[in-house]
Amino acid sequence: MSTPPEDNDGFLPDYGNYEDLLSFQKAEVVYDLTFRFAHKYLSKGDRTIDQMIQSARSGKKNILEGSKASKTSSEMELKLTNVARASLEELLDDYRDYLRARDLPIWDKDSKEAQYVRRLGRQTPQTYELYREFFETRPPEIVANIALCLIHQTNYLVDQQIKRLEKDFLKNGGLRERMTRARLEARARQQGRPPPKPPQPPGKSPRPEEGRS
Repeated sequence: MSTPPEDNDGFLPDYGNYEDLLSFQKAEVVYDLTFRFAHKYLSKGDRTIDQMIQSARSGKKNILEGSKASKTSSEMELKLTNVARASLEELLDDYRDYLRARDLPIWDKDSKEAQYVRRLGRQTPQTYELYREFFETRPPEIVANIALCLIHQTNYLVDQQIKRLEKDFLKNGGLRERMTRARLEARARQQGRPPPKPPQPPGKSPRPEEGRS
């Protein structure tokens, strides 16, 4: 006999599965590639090595930490996800600097090479193994351009994530609001009353009563 699912009507949402986030998977690929790229192609002692690796790590870790924080703090999740986005943008600029300073081409977003990387980026799950062959067999300018494509893909996903988080926060509020709402709903159930109506989203006017001019 199967066990019935647990009641999940509490104020803590069932979030935090960061490994299922495509943005996290791609950010992890970006980190793995950047770690290898920086140590293989940058001169020993170059401060850019630590800078690039730290930016890649920050992008990955802040997506992870934001997802884990989502269960108790929507505000913290949003803040950490924004930090991840800023770190990835900094890393993007480092790869551009690498190519520009060496007079190496940066692929156009509609080039056949960029389109090929986009097709690879649609495969799931995203892991470094999908790109290992390119890193190990292609020259550094190709690897750097692949990294640029992957960071752009990750940034797009993180941007969509931030928009959703902002929308969810405006609709559902943070932990304090959810606790208050759960407490009021529990009290209403105990008293046999209908649960209170959810608060009106900011900036949205209530619908006028029918028949009212």
